[in-house]
Amino acid sequence: MQDATAFNPDVAIVRDVSPALARCELTYREREAIDLERAVGEHAGYVRVLRELGLEVVSLPADAAYPDCCFVEDVAIVLDELAVITRPGAESRRGESPVVAQALAAFRQVLPVQPPGTLDGGDVLIVGRKIFVGRTLRTNNAGIESLRAIVSPHGYDVVGVPVKGCLHLKSAVTALDEQTLVANTAWIDSETFRGYEIVPVPPEEPGGANVLSIRGRVLVSAGSHLTRALLERRGSSVIPVRIHEFEKAEAAVTCKSLVFRRRPFASSPARG
Repeated sequence: MQDATAFNPDVAIVRDVSPALARCELTYREREAIDLERAVGEHAGYVRVLRELGLEVVSLPADAAYPDCCFVEDVAIVLDELAVITRPGAESRRGESPVVAQALAAFRQVLPVQPPGTLDGGDVLIVGRKIFVGRTLRTNNAGIESLRAIVSPHGYDVVGVPVKGCLHLKSAVTALDEQTLVANTAWIDSETFRGYEIVPVPPEEPGGANVLSIRGRVLVSAGSHLTRALLERRGSSVIPVRIHEFEKAEAAVTCKSLVFRRRPFASSPARG
């Protein structure tokens, strides 16, 4: 299982909202009008929560050429030993990577997923030394194998997970704590996660399974009222975050940040 400090990150990398957000990639949702001003306000609120939780927030500028650029989770995976720059399944998103890679280079050695592999960070769920990777329209087998080649020397076990009905693996399942996963069991095979306690989200809130645990608190979409109540009954300290406009862009709570512990690789000077 995951060690107790894994949910205690020090750093969050975020990226500002693109003025072209309304032209975002969509797969499972019908396109709706996105209120850009409201989205910017929701993003500011999300960042404020990260800071209030004690994280150092590294905020990168938006780029009008990349409507989805604020969803930084998809372009990188951060482990204690290194960072992996993904190769997003949507070709229109691949130009988002260099800015994020440059920011991560201050904290980690950075290695890329190799073509013809495609891999979205939203398909990657890290629980201790086990990395679950969703097989989706955005992540292919070659991408999973490329990731395995990068992380296996560091002792990680990569497990491919079939996903149905949603964009990413973390649309369907996320880690609540060291032993517990929150999941929409209609979108994954629960047997893949044998050994973990699974908390099923209410069927009325199929997207409620995307939560972000940080320092003993759990960020949940403000629109997932039933999921919030369920987690609070279990004793979780929940922080609702408004992401309504981003949900129209097929995004969720984890999509908007890369959170990790500050553990510079050996050749990097310590950061204060």
